[in-house]
Amino acid sequence: MESTGTFILVRHGESQSNRDRHFALNGDVGLTETGRHQAEEVTGQIAAGFAPARVLSSHFRRAMESAEIIARRLDLPLEVVEGIHERDLGCLKGQPWTRHRELAESDPSYDPQQDWLWRPQGGESYQDVQRRVVPRLEELRRRFTNGESVIVSHGAVMRAVFSHFSGSWDHSFIPQNCAILLLPFDSKGFHRPNVLCSTPSEGV
Repeated sequence: MESTGTFILVRHGESQSNRDRHFALNGDVGLTETGRHQAEEVTGQIAAGFAPARVLSSHFRRAMESAEIIARRLDLPLEVVEGIHERDLGCLKGQPWTRHRELAESDPSYDPQQDWLWRPQGGESYQDVQRRVVPRLEELRRRFTNGESVIVSHGAVMRAVFSHFSGSWDHSFIPQNCAILLLPFDSKGFHRPNVLCSTPSEGV
């Protein structure tokens, strides 16, 4: 019988840095009350449409707190997965979201038509995130060959995943908090992803 499954990628709920419109200073930034409510709501959506066997999470606190809510409500085991954490923003950590555009546009190497290639000093580009995350998902696909798994991660991760498996960076974006990205697969590999209930977001 052909093995098939789906990874249900979920962006974490609103974090304290999202609320304050700043990039997170580190991985210890937690959820706001709104973020916890968002995690509760997306749990209901998952329960209504899917039957996952497990919840996997980035090790960053905002993802972990979201994953803990989902796992507890669905009575599922929770596992931390390395390598699916948020984009390292280097010198932009702790800075207002507006600083990203200011810094990028002042860099002669920045190409707005290929924004995924730009790397802040000491940090990662979106393409770097893609190169880090995709091999981890491939490992998870080989490990969990059937059924559904929830994977709680981050905006840049989901943008990178969508662009890779859709074959283009065009029309990719950072999804809103607790948006869902469905990534179906079989024994041969992943198929084109599908974003559920999301609008572009300004920050990570």
